[in-house]
Amino acid sequence: MFILKRTLTDILSKVEIVKIIGEKNIPVTQIHFDSREVTAGSLFIAIKGLHSDGHKYINTAVKAGALSIVCEQIPDHCSGNITYIQVKNSSFALGIISSHYYDHPSSKLKLIGITGTNGKTTVATLLFNLFRGLKYNAGLLSTINNRINDQLIPSTHTTPDALQINRLLDQMVRNKCSVCFMEVSSHAIDQKRIEGLEFAGAIFTNITHEHLDYHKSFDSYISTKKSFFDHLPSSAFALTNTDDKNGRVMLQNTQAKKYTYSLRSMADFKCKVIENSLEGMELLIDGNNVWVQLAGTFNAYNLLAVYAAASLLGEDKEKILPSLSALKTADGRFEIIRGSNNISAIVDYAHTPDALYNVLTTIVSLKSSQTRVITVVGAGGDRDTTKRSLMGIIACNYSDKVILTSDNPRSESSNAIIEEMVKEVDEAEQMKILKITDREEAIKTACALANPGDIILIAGKGHESYQEVNGIRYPFNDKEIIKTALSSNKLTS
Repeated sequence: MFILKRTLTDILSKVEIVKIIGEKNIPVTQIHFDSREVTAGSLFIAIKGLHSDGHKYINTAVKAGALSIVCEQIPDHCSGNITYIQVKNSSFALGIISSHYYDHPSSKLKLIGITGTNGKTTVATLLFNLFRGLKYNAGLLSTINNRINDQLIPSTHTTPDALQINRLLDQMVRNKCSVCFMEVSSHAIDQKRIEGLEFAGAIFTNITHEHLDYHKSFDSYISTKKSFFDHLPSSAFALTNTDDKNGRVMLQNTQAKKYTYSLRSMADFKCKVIENSLEGMELLIDGNNVWVQLAGTFNAYNLLAVYAAASLLGEDKEKILPSLSALKTADGRFEIIRGSNNISAIVDYAHTPDALYNVLTTIVSLKSSQTRVITVVGAGGDRDTTKRSLMGIIACNYSDKVILTSDNPRSESSNAIIEEMVKEVDEAEQMKILKITDREEAIKTACALANPGDIILIAGKGHESYQEVNGIRYPFNDKEIIKTALSSNKLTS
């Protein structure tokens, strides 16, 4: 591990300090908020998380060699040779301290944050691939993976923790990256994981009902997203989708330079879909025709956001447009797998009502009159329950056959989740439904039911290579399952 050496004085600047006990000018060799990772000379930051409180592990960190502790509550019994720094918010402090420790890496490249309910991964990934295609050294922080040029680093969260973000950004700077594209989730904003970062730009894709188990209300969810734009500096750009009714809300209080993109109204960046098929689209972007390999109006929005952001980063449209034509979909995002018997399978991460609606209406609009749509879908456990019945209704409204199955049930019963998805579906529409809890069996059944020319949609997990049940992640990959299930038909992709 690459170890930097800083002092507490170096890294506490701009941190809201309530009280300090002990010597401030001491060395810090590493920073940790997990006591199990603490080594001699470490600074331990006690975070109050959703499931555990780091303050309970302060003594464990001290025994492991921590010389300094950042916390919201100083322990009743302090070790004499340890420095304790009391702060108002440990999560906020972690972001600021991490940035100081790695010498502000976000200021040494152009960091672009992408936020919204749907489209974050696609926009971030397409931007990364576009700039790599234009020969830039570039970084990516996304749900699917993190990348530093051609180096692949597995991803565990949509947005990593503040310490990991700064560590990765520091590695990007060391590898001469001039730009980084980063998904910014509402959880990350609320949990202060992006504090201390200097963004050169921010993109808003859209917002629909999601994560209400966490944010409790839609207004709170919107407010959290908006706060990202509220804190942008005047040197940054703020790019928003004005076809979303909350798009302009994001710009209300930002100091950043404001830009808009749209398919339906006046905007700084405009796009029109000329031709749409499963093989791709012809788009008219700012008066220029371009053929792209992605399908669906939702992808027209994603590509327009990419074009706009690349333009705002100084690229010439004469270079951007040909590069758009070369881009392919992100892993598990409307990813088409074809069988030689003319059965098409589409694997998509759609796990919200709006995303499922976008994918299914795109399929329905592009299919022939003889083509049937068979949808395999579930809903995640321990997450927003209000979307389950909506997803059941949408699946039935736009499919000829629906197989309701497990997603990531986590600690919940898969059967109970499926029943919640069914309960508000019209009685007549329920005739379309099969309930198969085992996801692999559900995918195999969809293949068995498909006739030549049919389209199978496998929604909800996309790129994920696991299924989470009762706290354990078992290996599971929708794409591999569908390929195996159709292998007897000499599948080609």
